[in-house]
Amino acid sequence: MQVNGEQVALGGPVSVADYLETHGFRAERVAIELNGEIIPRERRAETMLDDQCVMEIVQFVQGG
Repeated sequence: MQVNGEQVALGGPVSVADYLETHGFRAERVAIELNGEIIPRERRAETMLDDQCVMEIVQFVQGG
């Protein structure tokens, strides 16, 4: 699987929500694009990842 341009290995089936939690992302502070489609927060728990997926994780940052 590719995440933000880097190859990563999945240990098995995992949802987008579980991937975010396992890798320390705050779900309320990121936007997810999976295989060219924006994944709404309410669909992250049901959207499964596999080795062919391409995911972009964009983090929102506060600043002045």
